[in-house]
Amino acid sequence: MNWLYNVSYFFGGALLANAIPHFVSGMMGRAFQSPFATPSGVGLSSSTVNVLWGFANFVFAWLLIARVGTFDLLAVDNAIAVGAGVLLMGVISARLFGQFHGGNSPTGL
Repeated sequence: MNWLYNVSYFFGGALLANAIPHFVSGMMGRAFQSPFATPSGVGLSSSTVNVLWGFANFVFAWLLIARVGTFDLLAVDNAIAVGAGVLLMGVISARLFGQFHGGNSPTGL
């Protein structure tokens, strides 16, 4: 298998993880940080912008996972690549958004 497929699956997993908070926050009618806010990633975007941004992330995640190569969830390397992307984006998002929403613990973990 081409190793570039796993790179695509990794970034697809990262986009999938990024889609969830934007889409859910938007569906709940809540403003949330997005790249379109001022300042970018710090200011809040409307719920509609977040639904659209979340949906775009879902589409690009699908393109990178389902349309590149032959993704097989039962293939360990494919599952690890997607899982690593989801985990890394999850940790980065937790640290980044935790500073705005009180989610970062005082111990630094």
